[in-house]
Amino acid sequence: MPISGFLFDLDGVIVDTAVFHYQAWRRMANDLGFDISHDFNETLKGVSRMDSLNLILAHGGVTLTEERRLELATKKNEWYLELVSHMTPNDILPGVEGFFQQVRQQGIRTALGSVSKNAGLILERIGMLEDFDAIIDGNKITNGKPDPEVFLKGAAELGLEPAQCVVFEDAVAGIEAAKRGGMFAVGIGSPDVLTQADLVIPSLEHLTVVELLSAVERAQGMGY
Repeated sequence: MPISGFLFDLDGVIVDTAVFHYQAWRRMANDLGFDISHDFNETLKGVSRMDSLNLILAHGGVTLTEERRLELATKKNEWYLELVSHMTPNDILPGVEGFFQQVRQQGIRTALGSVSKNAGLILERIGMLEDFDAIIDGNKITNGKPDPEVFLKGAAELGLEPAQCVVFEDAVAGIEAAKRGGMFAVGIGSPDVLTQADLVIPSLEHLTVVELLSAVERAQGMGY
C-alpha cells in the first residue's frame, strides 16, 4: 500500500518547546517545595499535561486534591503560553521547511499529531498553520500517547488507512503509539533511545522524501 500521508509530532520534530515546558513545570515544582531536573523532564516527552503533573507530584512526594491539581495544571499552562507567545518562524527546527517543500512536491498529505492543547497557537506563531491538512491535538483526543488515538484520528481525517501513513516522532511514547496504530515510525533522535522506530535520524535535515519512501517500500516488503 503506497504511502500517502505523513503525521508529525510537534515538539521535538517541528519546534523544540521542551525548554519552555521545563521552565514552567520547574517553577510549579519549586512553588511546591521541590525541584525537577532536566533529565526528569525528558521522561515527560509526549505525555499529556495532567499525566505529566501526576508524575511530577509523585516525584516530589506531594498529594493534592483533584481541584488543586487542575488549578496547578492551568497555572503551568499560563506560564508556558507566556513563553511560547514570543515564538517566531526562527524557532522552526533545522530542515523542517525544506522537508515540507519536498512533501508538497510529492503530493503527500500532512497531519499534526500532538497531545499539546496549544498546538494551533504554536503553529500560528511560527507561520506553519497552513502547512497541515489536518491538526489533531490535545483538544481532540481522549487518550494520550502511547495510545495510538492521536495518529489514528490523523489518518482518518486525511482519509487514509494507517498503513498508508508515516509518523515522525522524537519520544518513546510517540513511537510506541505509531507502531500500535500500524504505521511506519521515523524516530528523530538517538537510535539507542528510540529502539522501536523503523528508522531513526538526527533531524529532518538528514532525510529526503524520496529516500524515506524507498525505505518504507523496503520495510513493507519485509512486513514491518
